[in-house]
Amino acid sequence: MSQLTANDLKVRGIAAIESALAEQTEATISVRGKDRFVVMDMAQYHYLRECELEAALIQSRADLAAGRALQESAQDHMARLDAMLSKPTH
Repeated sequence: MSQLTANDLKVRGIAAIESALAEQTEATISVRGKDRFVVMDMAQYHYLRECELEAALIQSRADLAAGRALQESAQDHMARLDAMLSKPTH
């Protein structure tokens, strides 16, 4: 992964980012010697978001299959919440 410094950004601006991303999909930006940020082009960002959403969908399906989640209508859900809220707490 390419690395940029905060000073690179001050001096060269967006050109520094474009140069860092010319050969790699991500680059880190360090501030005072410590990695603080990651920059990437939009295509890479959209790809990672799609992967994240796919993983969440797989996890949700696994939760349903294992009985760790309920599948119900919005009306049934609201009724269940109302019942939970009307229970006295100790």
